Amino acid sequence: MHEPLTPPALFKCLADDTRARLMLLIAGEQELCVCELTCALGESQPKVSRHLAQLRGAGLLADRRQGQWVYYRLHPELADWVRALLHGTLAANRPWLRAAEQRLAAMGERPQRLSACC
Repeated sequence: MHEPLTPPALFKCLADDTRARLMLLIAGEQELCVCELTCALGESQPKVSRHLAQLRGAGLLADRRQGQWVYYRLHPELADWVRALLHGTLAANRPWLRAAEQRLAAMGERPQRLSACC
């Protein structure tokens, strides 16, 4: 991983609504495919991918490929204080994420349960 993440760097990454929602959704679900995140946020795939790349570049997320699909999770070397902050923020702000979580749940057969995505 990069040099240790500082509070200002973390808060700068999370200051954007889309990036904050992406991080909290991933923290809550453990791992999500780009198509799941696109559906949950109701945003275009290029916009979601751009924000995911920024979060990955900052050392907040790790990705894995499964065929043509890319799945994102919290970086395994993420500091405990960052994980605690994300999970605490998630727990205290479920109403703020409700619409995104409902869209994600409405996907039905999600790629984590299938061999293919979308």
